[in-house]
Parts: sequence; structure tokens; C-alpha cells
Amino acid sequence: MSATYPVTPCLRLPEPPADPRLRLVLRGRMEAWSLAGVPVLPRSRKTRALLALLGMSPGEHVSRLRLAGLLWSRRGPEQQRGSLRQALRELQQALSPIGLPVLSASRDTVRLREGAVWVDVIEALRSGGATGGEELLSDLDGLDPAFDHWLAEQRRRLREAAPAPFPPRRAAPGPVAGPPPAEAPRLSFPSASRPPRQGLRGARLGVPPLRALGGEAEQHLSVGLAEEITAALARFRWLFVVDGASLAAAAASQGEEGAARALRLDFLLAGTVQRGAGQVRVSLRLTDLRGPATVVWSERFDRKADDILALQDEIAAEVVARIDPEILLIEASRASARGTVHGGAHDLLLRAIPAIHRLERTGFLAAGEWLRQAIALEPDHAAAHAWLAYWHLFLVGQGWAADNAEVLAQAETLASRAVALDPLDAQALTILGHVRAFLHHQVEEAAALHERALALNPNLAMAWVFSGMAQSYLGAHEAALQRFDRYRQLAPCHPHAFFFDAGRGIPLLFLGRYAEAAAVGRAVVALQPGFSYPYKTYLSALGHLGLAAEAAAVRARLLAIEPDFTVAKALRRTPVRRPEDRALYERGLRLAGLE
Repeated sequence: MSATYPVTPCLRLPEPPADPRLRLVLRGRMEAWSLAGVPVLPRSRKTRALLALLGMSPGEHVSRLRLAGLLWSRRGPEQQRGSLRQALRELQQALSPIGLPVLSASRDTVRLREGAVWVDVIEALRSGGATGGEELLSDLDGLDPAFDHWLAEQRRRLREAAPAPFPPRRAAPGPVAGPPPAEAPRLSFPSASRPPRQGLRGARLGVPPLRALGGEAEQHLSVGLAEEITAALARFRWLFVVDGASLAAAAASQGEEGAARALRLDFLLAGTVQRGAGQVRVSLRLTDLRGPATVVWSERFDRKADDILALQDEIAAEVVARIDPEILLIEASRASARGTVHGGAHDLLLRAIPAIHRLERTGFLAAGEWLRQAIALEPDHAAAHAWLAYWHLFLVGQGWAADNAEVLAQAETLASRAVALDPLDAQALTILGHVRAFLHHQVEEAAALHERALALNPNLAMAWVFSGMAQSYLGAHEAALQRFDRYRQLAPCHPHAFFFDAGRGIPLLFLGRYAEAAAVGRAVVALQPGFSYPYKTYLSALGHLGLAAEAAAVRARLLAIEPDFTVAKALRRTPVRRPEDRALYERGLRLAGLE
């Protein structure tokens, strides 16, 4: 199918000419896309603001002094210039998927090349359309006092230029589709329009600039690292991240905890940064602010100081990958402790998540019912649809599905609906990919969905795991192991390790590394003995190793969970593509005594 471009669907804007390589959506939350539909929005909020400033003046030479003054007004001239240089490097890197240079920088000015960019609000004004409704750049408030003033002025000008409001989103026509490139991928993505903005669902989190234990260099690093962490956390759709500058401004008079409570935050991520002997040490702690302040997570990161930008990227990636599941489990435990559900769909979702991963059959089936109730209460709740699709994966994997054909259809419908409701939710995309691969054996399409998920959120452990599985199903076992390595680097103590680690046994088995595959199986079933999935590669590896006694014990435990599991069922269910891999899997199972 032809690619559909994610332009805000509230107004049919004129088709952009064929040559713009960059498409900017500035109304509401900022979005940036290449002509091929690849997201190119920078991670740092300051760099996003830089792109927005240039996007509002396409083709114009904008003074470096003006840009630096708008984004870093509270820093000295030298720090401003350094911060702008860093942001320009990040912007160049973010825009690299476009293929052609769209950013031009001289000693004194910066500009987006004329004709290379299409901007939604500018095109709406040119066509005489409305630009009201959602505020311009609604996710960039509180970035800097000078930028806030500029933003308020731009919003006023847009309201005066086009006072007529947009029609409501639910009555709006579909998204604008741009001309597909010649090499457009054949992906079955639902329309990439932005969903209706929903009420708050999730934890509120703030990341103030880290406390610098040193001089000016540490101060610069502390601000940059906080911005990187904030930008990375903002990619997790269920978290609501407060701007660090707003938090820092309030903290000046109230202290960090006081400011966080005044802003009604649920969690505060704070810490220190220190440099010495060519090393940088970053210490972080996550505090739960509901009730007496309680530190619920802490970690120290030691890195070489030779590449500060790479250091910021690495630490931010690992921090957010580790605290996202921690916060989710804290929220889920709190929801479960409340007993009777009063909080609506989101509360039902939170209660279901730990019940899914405990894999105790009664609680697991109750989790499915809670998720159905959540969808009944809020039919547009994307996360509830995604988690119910995820629930169906376990239902089939455990052999608990009464009618596999019906379950397969439901899982596909739910996962597709989740992506249609929120096309920018990386978790929904990767769950849809795994449904397509594991349940429907559409592995190439699944691999493409996982790539899209990783482009949206490169710090999502689940996406690295599911994409690794898809690579192994396709026969790319070394590439699969690299993806599992990335997951382990990001989140070595992930609370769902019993599931995520199990996937590593697939490429190890097919590479003939049977002892390692068996070791993975032993570790995973020790964590979660009721999970049937890892027993299968584990059993095949034991068959190849000739460990008959251990194989007999593992076979008995597997058949206790899935009494009807046979070699024929294993081959029918596996998405593995290469005949030689399927034959190796089958041979190991038979050697292990499975009929």
C-alpha cells in the first residue's frame, strides 16, 4: 500500500509540492517527518525548539545570536554559542534520514533551505485556512523565558490571522497523504494521523538539572543530561514529563521536592554529576512523592569523559529504559492495593499488567476481563487495546486458547486498533509486530513494524526483544543476538526478564550454541516456571546435547502446562522461516523424547 504521511488531520491542507523533503507539524505536539514517512524529530526539546524557530521562517537566514538568545537566555554568550553548536549537531544528525541536506549554516546565520520544508501552519495561512484549535507547539512551553515570550507572540499572531477555529477532531476528515516515494515500503500501517488528545493517563514525572559537583563544565553537562533524559522519557506515551526548566525555576525558591509537589508530580528523578581523572560519574535517584518522599530506584553511572554527547545519549537511554518499567510496576501495585477499582480504564489497565506477567491462570484470565472492561469504558484507550493484544499472545503461547482461530483474529484486531488510535506509540507498534510474527507468521511485515517502533522510541526494551525474535525467525541469528544484547545493555534487570530473556534461546539454538541455549532456558524457567514458551527451545537444545535425564524432566514440566504439545504442534506454531532451522528445531525435540 502507499505510504500515508502523519500530518495533523484537523484540516485538509493543500498538497505540498513534490520537492519538500521535510514536513513539520507545529500545531499541538511537534512532529517532523521525512518524505518517506520516517520520523526525524530530534530528542532534545531545545533542539526541537531550534527546528521550530527555523521552520517558522523557512528559507530565511536566521541569526545565530537570535537563536541562541531565544533558547539559552539565562546563560553567558560563550555558553550560548556552545549550546547552539551542540543543538545544530544534533539537528543535523536527526535530519540525516532525509538523505539530502535541508539545513544550511554559516558563521553568522542558520536556515532551512528554501523549498525543502513544508510546515502545517504556514501552509494553512497561505491557503486562507484556520490555524486555531490546539496551541502552537503545545509541548514546548516553559523551555526558556525568551522562547516562551516568542511562542506567546507567535500564537497571538496566528489567532489574529485566522480566528476561525478548527472543527472538532472527531468530525475531522482523514489525514493528508503525500506522494509516495518510488521506494516506499509495503507496510500495513494504519493511517498515521494523530489521535484525539485524551485525558491524563499515567504518572507525572520531572527531571531537574542535575546538581553539579564541580565547575562550569559540570554545570553545562548537568543541564544537557537532564534535557536528554527528559526528551527520552517523553517518548514513553504513558508518562507525562514536566519541563526541567519550569521545575528548576520553581526549585530556586522551594527546593526540588517542594517544587515537584507544587507541580503535582508523582515522581522526581534527580541526582548529581561529577567529573575527574577523565571520568564522569552520574548518580541518580527516583523519588515517589505520593505520601512521604520515598526513594524507589537509584543507580550510578561511570563513563569516560572523552565524548560528552555520546555520554549523554548512553546514560539517558539506560536511565529511561530502567525506570519506565519500575514506575509501571509501582503504579500497578498501587492500583492493585486499592482493591475495588474506582479509577476507570487506566486503573483497570494497571491492575491487569502484573496479573499478566504472574501467569497464574485464574489471575491471568481476570486480567483479560479487566482489559475488556477498560476498552468498554474508554473505546479510544490505545494502551488498553495494545495490552489486551499482548494478553492474547500469552493465551496462545500457554496453550490456554479454546479457539485459536478466533483468538488470532482478536489479537490482530486489537493490536491494529491500538496503532490506529495512537500511531506514534512505539509499544503498540511492536506488539502489533509480534502479533503478526508469532501468531500470523507475517515476519517481514513484523520486522518493519519493529523498526518503526525503534525509530519512535529507541529505548524501549520490548521493541529490541521482539525485533530480535523477528530477525531470528528470518534466519538473521547474529543480528538477532545484537538486538538482545542491546536490550540487556539498556535494562539488565528488567522486571519482565523471564519473557525477554527467553527469546535469546532462539538464535542460540539455531547457531548450534546448544549449551548456551540450554543455560538461557534454565535461567528463565527458574524465574517463571509456569511460562511454557522457553521450555521449547530449551528442550530442543537438551536433545542436541544428549542430556536425556534433564530433557525428561523439562519435557514433563512442559506437558504439565500444555498437555497437547507435540512436535507437529511445535512446527505448526513456529514462525521460523528457514527449512534448515525448522529441521534443527524438530530434530532436537525428537531427540529429547517429544512425540
